[in-house]
Amino acid sequence: MTNQEESELRAQLSRLKQEHRDLDAAIAALEAMSGFDRLQVQRLKKRKLSIKDRIIEIEDQLFPDIIA
Repeated sequence: MTNQEESELRAQLSRLKQEHRDLDAAIAALEAMSGFDRLQVQRLKKRKLSIKDRIIEIEDQLFPDIIA
């Protein structure tokens, strides 16, 4: 992996982690409201999970688990 590719992955990882935190806050805010839309919360949670999966993929590329 080149330095540029690694840099791009790190930038993408940073953006995804921020989006993950933002979704967490949005979900908490929606759930705190009375009469919140369960379908909307479910969609946000699904999006959050897909972002988490992508974060794990990128971390695996950046920090391979090498057993020597």
